[in-house]
Amino acid sequence: MDYVAARNNMVESQVRVNDVTDMALQRAMRHVERERLCAQSQGFAAYGEVEAMIAPNRYLMKARDISKLMHVLSPKAGESVLAIAAPYAGAVLAHAGLNVIVQEQDARTLAVVEPYLKTLGVKTQTQAFASPVAGEYDLIIIEGAVSEVPDAWLKALKIDGRLGVVVRTSAVGKATVFTKLDSGVSAREVFDSSPSTLPGFEKAKSFVF
Repeated sequence: MDYVAARNNMVESQVRVNDVTDMALQRAMRHVERERLCAQSQGFAAYGEVEAMIAPNRYLMKARDISKLMHVLSPKAGESVLAIAAPYAGAVLAHAGLNVIVQEQDARTLAVVEPYLKTLGVKTQTQAFASPVAGEYDLIIIEGAVSEVPDAWLKALKIDGRLGVVVRTSAVGKATVFTKLDSGVSAREVFDSSPSTLPGFEKAKSFVF
């Protein structure tokens, strides 16, 4: 498979046509080897309009959706980023000049993504997703859906920092940008998206009597 051609086709057919006009992101997505961030058997799916599996219960978000989410966060070179369960977004943002830590909680996933991330100079840390790596961040991005956003993620933002995540409590989720302000946190829904829900962030089951 010609992965270089596949990357360029992905940007042309899934990214640019969906209003992702940030040229730094486009250049990074043409460069980052997405196939090296999923299970070896899934390389063929890395550039399709599907969620390629990284490890059991973990997937790469579709290129269309993760590119739109990165775009609406308005990333700027030099900003600090915590990429929670977001190895591809972390790699792309690092290539675009941001300072990135990729946080994973599962050793199987880390074993897949860490070797390539190391070649890009991206730091990794293993820690439960609900507890962000200590620090204050300009951006936090999550490559998957959650039913509820932990307060700890919002507290880890700097003032004017942005958190991008898909909040999903039904079949269709909402990609949402949370911005930390002096007066609190604002939330803005930006597009529909239905990625797989991260393990441990499923909607609580309700009981009917």
